[in-house]
Amino acid sequence: MRIPEEVIMEIKYKNPIDDVVSSYVNLKRAGRNLNGLCPFHNEKTPSFTVYTDTSSFYCFGCGAGGDVFGFIRKIENLDYI
Repeated sequence: MRIPEEVIMEIKYKNPIDDVVSSYVNLKRAGRNLNGLCPFHNEKTPSFTVYTDTSSFYCFGCGAGGDVFGFIRKIENLDYI
C-alpha cells in the first residue's frame, strides 16, 4: 500500500521537525538552525543539527540524517509502513 504524497506532506506540516526532535533532544538555537547532542551515539560536544528551513536533521558525528519520519523511525526503532 502506498501513502498518497498529499497525506505525507500534511503529516510533515502538522509535525514540525523542531517540535518532534525537541521532545527527545535538548536543542539550542544556533542561527537559523538548532543544535544538540546526538541521540544516536555518545558524544560530549553537539554535532546534531536540525535544519528548520528544510525540515531535516543531520549528525556530523555519526552521519545519521533525514526528515521527521526518518528521525522517528530511527529513535523509536520502527520500520516504515
